[in-house]
Parts: sequence; structure tokens; C-alpha cells
Amino acid sequence: MDNKQHWEQVYTTKASDSVSWFQEHADQSLRLIHNTRLGKDAAIIDVGGGTSRLVDDLVAEGYTDLTVFDLSSTALAVARQRLGKHADIVHWIEGDITRAKFPMNRFDIWHDRAVFHFLTDPADRHAYVERVLSSVRPGGHVIVATFAEDGPEKCSGLP
Repeated sequence: MDNKQHWEQVYTTKASDSVSWFQEHADQSLRLIHNTRLGKDAAIIDVGGGTSRLVDDLVAEGYTDLTVFDLSSTALAVARQRLGKHADIVHWIEGDITRAKFPMNRFDIWHDRAVFHFLTDPADRHAYVERVLSSVRPGGHVIVATFAEDGPEKCSGLP
């Protein structure tokens, strides 16, 4: 099973609030975004945003240039439905981050709490870093959460 099939299966068989990484509010991510001191018009991408509720909080706070990127169309559909009429504020992109094409210097904030730690192949990590370097504006902010070196060997069945 490839990665896309894996994540589609996860999001079609489990409720978004029943997965081990669920957070009602991504408080630490919000704090880090606030600490950038950028305005509500900052271009923010949530890589691997899937069904995360970070986007809900950013919309509620008045941020206006939001992108959620995920490999799973199912996850994006769940988040869009949850946001209802506010979903139109967000740019929703389905794709593989190692192959994604973003405009140069598009984002002020790159947020990833869900993707980088699954990139176990050096070529995939390199491709990810290339996406960051080309799409985050000079002086922009990159927020990436990963497992600690002594953290779990697997998450959601993946290394």
C-alpha cells in the first residue's frame, strides 16, 4: 500500500477526533504562529493539515491567507465540511509534498506537525527541504514538529 492509500484508509476508517495525534486546539502551534508577530494577512500553509483543527482556529482569529495541504483528499473533505461556509476562505491542496509545486516565495509561515517525520527516505527529505526553501519568503518562518530521537518507532503503522 502506498502512502496515499494508507492515509485515505486512515481517514475513511477513523473519526478525526479518534486518532492519537488529535488536538481540539493546536495551542503550541498557535503560540508559535503568534510569536512570529506577523499580521492576519500572513500567508500560512499547514503542510499535512488534513483534519487538523489548526485551520479552524486561524480562521476564527481572522487570518485571511490560509492554505491546507495534504496527501489525503478524504482528510481535506472532512476539514472543509467541518468549516462549512468558512471553508471558502482556505486554499485546499491535495498532493504529495515531495512533488508539490508552489509559487516562489509564496508563504510567510510554513507549518508542519504531521509530515516531515514520515519522510524516512533521504531523497524525500531533500525534496521537502527544497519545497521549503523555494516557497517560503526570505525572512519567513518554518515551524516543523517531529518525533524526538527516542520517540516512537512507528506512528499510524508507518515508520
